[in-house]
Amino acid sequence: MLRTIDLRGSRPSPSELLGLVPRAATDVTAALDGARGLIDDVRARGEAALLDQAERFDGVRPVAVRVPAVELAEALDALAPEIRSAIERTIVRVRAASEAQVPDPRRTVLGDGAVVEQRWQPVSRVGLYVPGGKAVYPSSVVMNVVPAQVAGVRSIALASPAQAAFDGRVHPTVAGVAALLGITEVYAMGGAGAIGAFAYGVPDLGLDPVQRVTGPGNVYVAAAKRLVQGVTGIDAEAGPTDILVIADASADPDFVAADLVSQAEHDELAASVLVTDSAELAGQVIERLVVRVAATRHTDRVRTAIEGAQSALVLVDDLEQAADFANAFGPEHLEIQVRDVDATLERIENAGAIFVGDYSPVSLGDYAAGSNHVLPTGGQARYAAGLSAATFLRPQQVVRYDADALRAVAPVIAALSAEEDLPAHGEAVTARFDR
Repeated sequence: MLRTIDLRGSRPSPSELLGLVPRAATDVTAALDGARGLIDDVRARGEAALLDQAERFDGVRPVAVRVPAVELAEALDALAPEIRSAIERTIVRVRAASEAQVPDPRRTVLGDGAVVEQRWQPVSRVGLYVPGGKAVYPSSVVMNVVPAQVAGVRSIALASPAQAAFDGRVHPTVAGVAALLGITEVYAMGGAGAIGAFAYGVPDLGLDPVQRVTGPGNVYVAAAKRLVQGVTGIDAEAGPTDILVIADASADPDFVAADLVSQAEHDELAASVLVTDSAELAGQVIERLVVRVAATRHTDRVRTAIEGAQSALVLVDDLEQAADFANAFGPEHLEIQVRDVDATLERIENAGAIFVGDYSPVSLGDYAAGSNHVLPTGGQARYAAGLSAATFLRPQQVVRYDADALRAVAPVIAALSAEEDLPAHGEAVTARFDR
């Protein structure tokens, strides 16, 4: 079921651990040329290119790319009461957690008349991408939109692929949740073309370029994000989802198996990894996996992911080694199900989001925890963070010096500008006092 990586009796170095980490066989670079062609097509032909791409990739040609306001209102009215209630509760939780991510302005006084102020300025316009492949993701609408609103972004555009099952419209649940959040600029467009449309704008649609593009997607979306960097900001190059569970003998094997299956449900390339110092628990989890994989709705998809090269059972000597492996893996989702959670948590450096204890499964974070589920994949958690209000903010320093404060540091500026052979830098200071 899960292939085994046995590290017992060894202590691999960090570089050796990186070599042992299982990864899905996805190559963004292989998709760059295809993504570039789609982006260039949108830049050249605008809405016509987006309509052609929807027909080619989504199997349907939308009546129009821009979703009419009346369609958004109808989608909102049509939301099932239990779905609307669940989304509204999720919005409240995500908004509260996102508000905690906005730093307070800081004022540093370095002397009389010498002040540096730190402020956090939101970008003014963003493009949010909500995928529409094997599942519908209204929760991703919430996870993208709410942090942007909390950050103070004034202009928000949202894109999601046209759905053949709905005559080329955006999935009505996605449209309804967008309307619930007050988003009026919604486009039925997907893939690399949508990312290019956000980055460069589409004049014949009235779609202005954005300053940042966020949201998950397939390998072509990731490739497109790489291509538009430098024109616009991005959150990350999202890839297949992953979960890594650190568990010891105290963990419930059925809970662990259920959580591994839950992420494998997303995609055949999803990674499900268990790291444990208990061979007995490992065996029990495998037994429960066999049962759960056979019983779940998307059995074939889950089995392909669980049996793939990107998934593994990792046996270690102790939980310190388990943490070392997790840090090398850089999981998107890390679960810690051990007796002494805090001791293991202290050793964790790299993870997109961390779920501790038996009753904090990843699916809680996918929907109702209040945390954001747009997280770094493919090991990017080793150097990147998940989506948050901070994603849409730029730190800016405001410098306020008066004449006496500038005069006090003038010798410092003169000395350094002379050493760097940039005399005009020093002269820009002395000019203020020579008169």
